[in-house]
Amino acid sequence: MSSEYILETRGLTKEFKGFVAVSEVDLKVRRGDIHALIGPNGAGKTTYFNLLTKFLPPTRGSIVFNGRDITHEKPAQTARRGIVRSFQISAVFPHMTVLENVRAALQRNLGTSFHFWKSEASLHALHERARQLLAEVDLQDFADELTVNLPYGRKRALELATTMALEPELMLLDEPTQGMGHEDVGRVTQLIKKVSAGRTILMVEHNMNVVSSIADRITVLQRGAVIADGPYEEVSRNPQVIEAYMGSADTELQGAH
Repeated sequence: MSSEYILETRGLTKEFKGFVAVSEVDLKVRRGDIHALIGPNGAGKTTYFNLLTKFLPPTRGSIVFNGRDITHEKPAQTARRGIVRSFQISAVFPHMTVLENVRAALQRNLGTSFHFWKSEASLHALHERARQLLAEVDLQDFADELTVNLPYGRKRALELATTMALEPELMLLDEPTQGMGHEDVGRVTQLIKKVSAGRTILMVEHNMNVVSSIADRITVLQRGAVIADGPYEEVSRNPQVIEAYMGSADTELQGAH
């Protein structure tokens, strides 16, 4: 595999008692791209993410990251390689401040739990980096706010900051704008674009306006199999893709041109 691609899956398949959730998926993610994985509900997108992060073992196929076969690695090994997933549900500590959440993620990245027992004073060394990360996601003015008090869109921005604190080479974003109002969707979309500088992002996203505005490449899954792959303009005109979205998201697909 050339270094042009950071991630490649070859024939990746997951079966559950005869039901094929992910079927022979060949997918290449180019280094530095924002790559969107889309498809109707039940298309296998979340299962595919679970295979990448080793929450599930594949039935067949392989996963190659940075030229190395990582198919049978443990989840922790894969995370240490720099594949970090941000979950559909905002994964932050509600009763810690915004700054403390990012600092906790930075501590985790130091690679040892013993750092949790260090004195408060010794943690100030992490403050500067934490504040830099908060600035990247426009949360610098919320540093001392309890996370529970943040509006939903700001919580997702915080989740982006805590994900970045783990210094991922490949960020897996799972429905980053799910459940958001229009204003928050716009803000978080721009944040994803901003934080993608120098990083690679693979994102599952339903909102076609988001996908069309920031994705460099799109892969479409239907019933676990890839039915289209390419730039948005090309994929959005694909008859199979239009048919797959008929009745549910077809209006979104057409409306995002």
